[in-house]
Amino acid sequence: MNNLTGCRKTFSFGLLAVLAVTSACRQDMHDQPRFKPQARNDFFPDLRSAREPVDGTVARGQLHEDTYLYTGKIGNNPGDAFPFPVTQQVLERGQQRYNIFCAPCHSRVGDGKGMIPSRGFSRMPPSYHIERLQKAPAGYFFDVITNGLGIMQGYSAQIPAQDRWAIIAYIRALQLSQNASSADLPSGQTVPSAPPNFKGDAPSGASPVKPAVVTEEKKEGGAE
Repeated sequence: MNNLTGCRKTFSFGLLAVLAVTSACRQDMHDQPRFKPQARNDFFPDLRSAREPVDGTVARGQLHEDTYLYTGKIGNNPGDAFPFPVTQQVLERGQQRYNIFCAPCHSRVGDGKGMIPSRGFSRMPPSYHIERLQKAPAGYFFDVITNGLGIMQGYSAQIPAQDRWAIIAYIRALQLSQNASSADLPSGQTVPSAPPNFKGDAPSGASPVKPAVVTEEKKEGGAE
C-alpha cells in the first residue's frame, strides 16, 4: 500500500515537472522569425524583404478569363453586347444596385437631378436620356462605372463586375421607359395606367389635410 502511494506521488511530481518544463518552451508557431514590411534583407540583390509574386500567380477571386466581362471592351473599343442574358432577375438586381450607388447623383429616373446635385453639388451629371448617352455602347457605361469619369470616382472596388452589367441593363430600361412611345408597345398592349387627373389644387407634402365635412344627413344616418 505504501509502495503504491509512493508511486502515485512520484508520478504526480513527474507530471508537474513535465508541465513546468513544456510551459516554458518557446512558442515558435506564435512568434516566428519574420521581416517587418519594407525591411532590409541582405539575402537578395535588391536588398528588399518584400518579394514580387511568382510569375503566373493569380489571387483568389481574380481569375478574369472572360476579358469582355471584366473590361466591356473588344480590343480597344467598347462593346455593345451583354456578357450574359438580361433576365427579370438581372434587372431587379440592377435596379437595387442603381438605387444604392447611382441614384444619389443621377436620380431614380436617370435625368441627372439626384439628391446630391440638387443640394448645391458643383457639377450636375448628364442625363441618360440625351442622344449621346442613348447611343453610347454598353461597354462605355461599364468603363465609366469601373474607372470613373471627370469628378465621378470609379466603383470597381464597391461594385462587382456582374453587378456593373446589371446596373447597365437597368439604365437601358430607364432610357427606354423615359423615351418610349405607343409604337414601341407590343400589338394589343396599352399603357398600364393613364396619368392621374387631379381636380383643384393638390396639397403639398407640408400642407395639412383638411378634415372631412360631416353633413346633417350623415349625422342622422350614422357612419357608413
